[in-house]
Amino acid sequence: MITYSCDRSQVFDQYQSITGGWDKRDTISFQLADMDTVPYYNLYFNIRNNDDYPYSNLFIISDIKFPNGKVITDTLEYMMAAPDGTWLGTGFGALKENKLFYKEKIRFTEEGTYEVQVRQAMRKNGEINKINSLEGITDVGFRIEFSKP
Repeated sequence: MITYSCDRSQVFDQYQSITGGWDKRDTISFQLADMDTVPYYNLYFNIRNNDDYPYSNLFIISDIKFPNGKVITDTLEYMMAAPDGTWLGTGFGALKENKLFYKEKIRFTEEGTYEVQVRQAMRKNGEINKINSLEGITDVGFRIEFSKP
C-alpha cells in the first residue's frame, strides 16, 4: 500500500496499533509492493510511546525480506528519553512520537513485494530473556521518503 499526502518526500507511511503491551512474540509487518527500483530512499521507524513506557531506550530487531528471498536483519537501539528523563520526540501531553532513522539512501533493486518486520528486543539489565510484554508503546510505524541528493 502506498500512501500519498501533501508531503512530497513521503512514499510510504503506515502504522499499526499496539494494545495491552508489545508482546515479545509479536512481529509487526509492513508490505511494500511495487517499489520503484530507480530512486534512492530513506527508511524510518515511527514509534509512539506514552508515560507508561518505563525505559529511556528501545531495542528492536528488524528484517527486510526481499522478493528473491534474501533477508537483512538489524538489531537497533534508539534513545527515547533525555538523560533528565524528558521524553524525546514530538507531541503534546503524555503521547510522544519518534521518527527513528533506519537506513539511508537505499534502493529497492528487485521487482516484487518486500516485507519489513520489526519486533521488540528489550531485556532487563543482567537478564537473558526478553521482556514478556513491553508497556507504553502505543503504535509502531514504518515510513519511506525519497532521499535528497
